[in-house]
Amino acid sequence: MYTSRRLYREGARRGYTAAFVEENIITLVDEAGEEHEFVLLEIVEIEEGIYAVLLPHEDPEEGVVVLRVEKDSEGQDVLISIDDEEFEKVSEILEALDEDD
Repeated sequence: MYTSRRLYREGARRGYTAAFVEENIITLVDEAGEEHEFVLLEIVEIEEGIYAVLLPHEDPEEGVVVLRVEKDSEGQDVLISIDDEEFEKVSEILEALDEDD
């Protein structure tokens, strides 16, 4: 399951190589059961939690998707959609981190 909220930043401007992309592709299944491939750009830990920053593999110009990383009942990492308020907090922090680079 993934969120349709997107943070519009260009992953390509960070200079990701083809090897990086191929090694970091993950497949997520949406609510309709459709599979979507994403490039895992980074995992970011901030005070609200741990977040995965993903770029759609087939359509990168749509921008990145941010999902919260949590543990399920078996201790496995799962990616969870975030609400609008959490999205705004996380996007502000990620944009501030980009400005520092």
